[in-house]
Amino acid sequence: MTRTIKIGGMSCAHCAARVEKALNALPGITAKVDLAAKSATIADEANTDDAIIARAVEDAGYTVER
Repeated sequence: MTRTIKIGGMSCAHCAARVEKALNALPGITAKVDLAAKSATIADEANTDDAIIARAVEDAGYTVER
């Protein structure tokens, strides 16, 4: 399953790297963050719950925008 989420609070490449690292640390997830679009495209082999993905982003210091 592939999905795209909007992420708030990112303002530089360091921010994007932090979010990407946090998402890629989740089992079964491969993520690519697009700073310009303020989003992440996630390939999710494990069908991870949205709340787990949101928590990883929030723990990195950013927000998932709905």
